[in-house]
Amino acid sequence: MRIFTCDSCAELVYFDNTLCLNCDAPLGYIHERRDVVALVAGPDQQFSEFADPDRVWHRCATSEVTGCNWLVPGDAFTLCASCGLTRTRPNYEDQEALEELIRAEMAKHRLIFQLAELELPVTPRNPDTGAGLAFDLLSSSETKVITGHDNGIITLDLAEADSEHRERLRLQLSEPYRTVLGHFRHEIGHYYWPILVDGPPVLDECRALFGDDRQDYAAAVRAHYDAPDVDDRSWQDLYISRYATMHPYEDWAETFAHYLHILDALQTSASFGLGTVESIGATRFHRSRWERHLRRSRDPLARAVLCPEPDQPLDGSAGPLPVRPGPGRHGQARFRGPGRPPAVGRGPGPTRTAPPRSPGPPPWPPDLPSGRSDRGVDIR
Repeated sequence: MRIFTCDSCAELVYFDNTLCLNCDAPLGYIHERRDVVALVAGPDQQFSEFADPDRVWHRCATSEVTGCNWLVPGDAFTLCASCGLTRTRPNYEDQEALEELIRAEMAKHRLIFQLAELELPVTPRNPDTGAGLAFDLLSSSETKVITGHDNGIITLDLAEADSEHRERLRLQLSEPYRTVLGHFRHEIGHYYWPILVDGPPVLDECRALFGDDRQDYAAAVRAHYDAPDVDDRSWQDLYISRYATMHPYEDWAETFAHYLHILDALQTSASFGLGTVESIGATRFHRSRWERHLRRSRDPLARAVLCPEPDQPLDGSAGPLPVRPGPGRHGQARFRGPGRPPAVGRGPGPTRTAPPRSPGPPPWPPDLPSGRSDRGVDIR
């Protein structure tokens, strides 16, 4: 992830900031330009750009609920390019699920930004033709939800946004990159298989690298989960992860996800001007400056490779990172208010239980379908 500067005061700002901490200028992200800009508040919830007052914008229609800082044209009051991809989400009155939804949407914003940086096509799903990309972000508090991909629909169990739940499964399944952003990067790899791979001569080259994708996927899944839990690390010379050994589809998706991890870490490092100590000189002054850059970039680098939450352990230990005010006003305080491959899934983990919740209609926007908290999709 690149870092940005405030147009008003030239202070460093981050991708998901809604306010400059130095000059208090409102901030917004313009996806078409992939830039965070300073804003000037106007009438009717409109904003003009500080650097170009003739350009007028609205915030995304979900901004008051999810804290989305993406902008849409001033003559519209609609969903941004990322939130508009969410086909189903929990009821906004489900407070626990809403908190998880906010974290998931943060991760999805980062994914969509990176795909745009790579100039990969992101086509919103057409309900009439069934083509394109959509996300179902579902709560598993009362029913089973399996994270996976099926014909352009990426389903995420929002329990993966719960750090304790996700960490337990991460250790149980030996998946060091089991994070919300890691899930999205993996599943988007499945989405791009028919777009980037499924056809000669690329398909032949891909099969030579990853294996024959015509293998029985269901049998491969059963064999993987029936295998002993002990990980002898014998896969490390040939695969990017243990999960990649399951089937060529999973090998491709895991490799695709790790490619995105690596690119994001490199982009973040470069945007902070990080290099080796030797590359910037070995004097005490230069070492001190490098160390300051490293400390300042630690949380953004953690988000690049792991997830948006600043309390995510870097080394798999039980202890969280020390929490400091990061992107946003004060961390989470910036949020206000409540022919394709077969369907593939990462596995549900244990189903969580919660007391019954009031169904209640979602307040807005009316054009975004509301998935009740007890709704789940088994995509395998």
